[in-house]
Amino acid sequence: MSPDEAKQRAAAAALDYVEPGMKLGLGTGSTAARFVALLGEKVAAGLSVVGVPTSQATHAQASALGIPLTTLEETPALDLVIDGADELDGALQLIKGGGGALLREKIVAASASRMLVIADSSKRVARLGAFPLPVEIVPFGFGSTRLRLERACAALGLAGEITPRRRARSLFLTDGGHYILDCAFGAIPDAERLAAHLHAVPGVVEHGLFLGLAAVALVAGPDGVETLRR
Repeated sequence: MSPDEAKQRAAAAALDYVEPGMKLGLGTGSTAARFVALLGEKVAAGLSVVGVPTSQATHAQASALGIPLTTLEETPALDLVIDGADELDGALQLIKGGGGALLREKIVAASASRMLVIADSSKRVARLGAFPLPVEIVPFGFGSTRLRLERACAALGLAGEITPRRRARSLFLTDGGHYILDCAFGAIPDAERLAAHLHAVPGVVEHGLFLGLAAVALVAGPDGVETLRR
């Protein structure tokens, strides 16, 4: 099974968790986009739901498919968020943010009663960290924030290149107008401790460690779709 086929299977399996009248968080990324496409077909066939997109890209896709949309200002509590992951471990700890939408993704996930993760089996790891951890920071004081971030991580024994994400010749800007630092730490021995240290660095807006948020993961591979629960 190719990764694209696995992503499609995981996205299709997620439809079983969607019920009429639900208020849904709609994730960002290649696997989430497959779910949004399938949801659009269900909506066209008569399914009544409303969605909160986690990025401008997802908003554009969902709107084009005719999926009714709302905002967290209008609908502050959601039933379910369906999103992908760059990495997930057996405890359903995640690294997210490869698509640059980690701040909005985390806000939407925290606003939902349940978070459902959809992924292909290549995203499952024994320990987080092979995928560089995205850290979103404000542009003001960028160099200073990066230096303090390096020092905070070094104090935890995490050494690795911290690289500003770029798009073409300029720094990548999130939908919120922030920069992203991709931190190639390698294996992360204590994700909760790292998360606390990152939040303590002035200038850090959010990080890509999603801890205690995912309730269920649908992981598709050669043997079918495996359901993991926290």
